[in-house]
Amino acid sequence: MNEHVKKIAERLSLKPQQVEATLALFDDDCTIPFIARYRKEATGSLDEVALAAIRDLNEKLVALDKRREAILKSLTERNLLSEELQIKIAAVDNLNELEDIYLPYKVKRKTRAGQAREKGLEPLALAIFQYKVKSPLQAAQEYINSELGVKDAAQALAGAKDIIAEWMSEDQKLRKAMRDYWSKKALLTSKLIKGKEEGAEKFKDYFDWSEAVAKAPSHRLLALFRGESEGFLKLSLAPDDEEALIIMDNHFLKGKGEVAELIEVTIEDAYDRLVAPSMESELRAELKKRADIEAIKIFSKNLRELLMSPPFGQKSIMALDPGFRTGCKIVCLSSQGDLLSHDVIYLHQPDQASAKLLELAKKYDVCAIAVGNGTAGRESEKFLQELNWQAVQIEKPQIVMVNESGASIYSASEVAREEFPDHDITVRGAVSIGRRLMDPLAELVKLDPKSIGVGQYQHDVDQNELQKSLDETVVSCVNAVGVELNTASKELLSYVSGVGKQIAGNIVKYRSENGPFKSRSELKKVSRLGPKAFEQSAGFLRIRQAANPLDASAVHPESYKIVEQMAKDAGVSVKELMQSSETRKKIELDKYVSEKIGLPTLRDIMQELEKPGRDPRATLEVVKFADVHTLDDLQEGMKLPGIVTNVTAFGAFVDIGVHQDGLVHISELSNKFIKEPAEVVTVRQKVEVTVLTVDKARKRISLSLKR
Repeated sequence: MNEHVKKIAERLSLKPQQVEATLALFDDDCTIPFIARYRKEATGSLDEVALAAIRDLNEKLVALDKRREAILKSLTERNLLSEELQIKIAAVDNLNELEDIYLPYKVKRKTRAGQAREKGLEPLALAIFQYKVKSPLQAAQEYINSELGVKDAAQALAGAKDIIAEWMSEDQKLRKAMRDYWSKKALLTSKLIKGKEEGAEKFKDYFDWSEAVAKAPSHRLLALFRGESEGFLKLSLAPDDEEALIIMDNHFLKGKGEVAELIEVTIEDAYDRLVAPSMESELRAELKKRADIEAIKIFSKNLRELLMSPPFGQKSIMALDPGFRTGCKIVCLSSQGDLLSHDVIYLHQPDQASAKLLELAKKYDVCAIAVGNGTAGRESEKFLQELNWQAVQIEKPQIVMVNESGASIYSASEVAREEFPDHDITVRGAVSIGRRLMDPLAELVKLDPKSIGVGQYQHDVDQNELQKSLDETVVSCVNAVGVELNTASKELLSYVSGVGKQIAGNIVKYRSENGPFKSRSELKKVSRLGPKAFEQSAGFLRIRQAANPLDASAVHPESYKIVEQMAKDAGVSVKELMQSSETRKKIELDKYVSEKIGLPTLRDIMQELEKPGRDPRATLEVVKFADVHTLDDLQEGMKLPGIVTNVTAFGAFVDIGVHQDGLVHISELSNKFIKEPAEVVTVRQKVEVTVLTVDKARKRISLSLKR
């Protein structure tokens, strides 16, 4: 068992066997959704969160090892690697400490200490630093050398002090103590840069701000860093200097006398010139990383809630993209999401608009109407609600407001152009709104998650880490729900475990050339979809009308023989086994345990036989807004229904139907103390809020969830 396994198991409180098995599966190109669902016996039923934690920690340890190897190679090549140093480097398991060890040996650009060494002053510095001289000035007389540029004893002492200051700043124990002190005691202070008042309004709260970094929340850190990067704020980061100097005194000051006095002066220089700037730089990077992690975590959680929004299902839909001047674009979609018809109505021409809407709804047997929540959304919804549906003898369709964030980006995208090459962006946008109602997940995967509008300072965080986290969230959701093989878009298929963009394109191409897939095994005929890709993907792909009913379930093909044996032992067909709960109750799972398949997988199989291809998403519940349409309709104290559109570190935004989301600050989310908004609210949650204040000039609404 390697050292990584032991360290990961210890840090994550897992059994070494679980970690070892998980890493082996990763090495075998298995994906997290596949391992979590179909390899429970190997990992001890670890979920996706635990599997991701193992992977991420292993990647950090591998990166640490690579850095360690690079350092050892550099030291060896320069003949600087002693046995003691090698042992020290091998023992460290923290990147900061590793860099601290290496710091004195690092090849540096020209420094004051380096110039002093070139003048032969290192022996003098060492003698002073080790308190081996009584009078530093007298000792410095021996190092006067005009040829080397040391004109007098004062110059020699200055050079020696520069060398000593560098030694102090590179001392491993001091750096560790100083790092700890700065992280606990440093204050982050911001000031408005003089002459930058214009345009700095959004940073008004931070014109004169000071806060302990240990308590600063992620959203505030990101706001301050943005204010600095945009040139409006000046940030400083530092603890109390006196305490910092006391820490250094305790490390380097011994007794009294001339040497001690010189060392004390050097300590101040070392701190101001070398230690403090280094600590500030390190702490800034650490704070940014901390803020990024928190913001990305919030974004990913919000995205998951949005992607897992309840679907309306495969029913005929009308979608309306509202507008005043240019009219409302209407599209009618089949139960498969295909575009059947498109038109335009104008709300200021109510008779013509009513006639057209009723005609289309009757013609296409519309079950629901999706209305975009943008400009004229509430007016359009009211217009639809008041139509005389009995005039055309049809049941009134469900009218649902749909969040249209990102629909315009989709409509202008290459994906949309490929889907609808003969239609303009208004038609594509309306289609996207309708499909979001039918199946939010299937439609939203066509968008870059960053354009959906559920993030916090998303452009300020590490973009690679953000993209990685969001992609993993989409993959997790897609595989949790499962994908209908014969209707899924190329974009949706690309997120299925083991598939990717190229194979997804090949699946769609095969489907268009050969017709619908008749079985999962037919996937093996798709170009580049080899045994590994089939193993990873098959369980997440569904074929509803397949001859083998298991092809419509989440039972993996590798387990078909077990189900067939269960059915045979029970004297029924597989289809009958799936339909009869009484027959399934009689099955003794212990009889089917083997080396490869244990009780966890067998229990999953039985659950799946009960509800084949079950959708884990909740049932759709439509939010009915109050009769308020603009900010002018709002009054303090009003209690209104709403839906949470975004959750951040400082609160939650709620749509109450007035084109402007209101903010429920974290202090107004609950009557009890909460650490973060996610404890009490999630994206898409239905809530009842109280209006606290309405700032019409700044278009801001303050809301409360307190009872």
